[in-house]
Amino acid sequence: MEMLLMALCISVFGLGVAALAFGAVGRPDPAEPEFHPEVAVRPAIPARFFSDIVLPVKPHPPLVPIEVLLQQIENHVRLEQAAAESFVAFPTQALLHCKTTSALVN
Repeated sequence: MEMLLMALCISVFGLGVAALAFGAVGRPDPAEPEFHPEVAVRPAIPARFFSDIVLPVKPHPPLVPIEVLLQQIENHVRLEQAAAESFVAFPTQALLHCKTTSALVN
């Protein structure tokens, strides 16, 4: 019982010291005036560093037609659906680890 009371007293004393330390740090010192440095105003940087000439941006034509890309995606989806259906029909460990034949592989 005495050890419990001694530990409780030491804990309360430590808590009081910590509260005093944190309270002293949080309080502003009344002797020191607050310092507000002046912010130097810089002139605005021009919009273009090298030149003010704005060149028109031409969009690049796609290298591959969009129809070809859509066809590749559809083919990939068909292959993945066929692989899923074959796994549902005959689930084996080998089908889980086989490589896909699709060209769209990560």
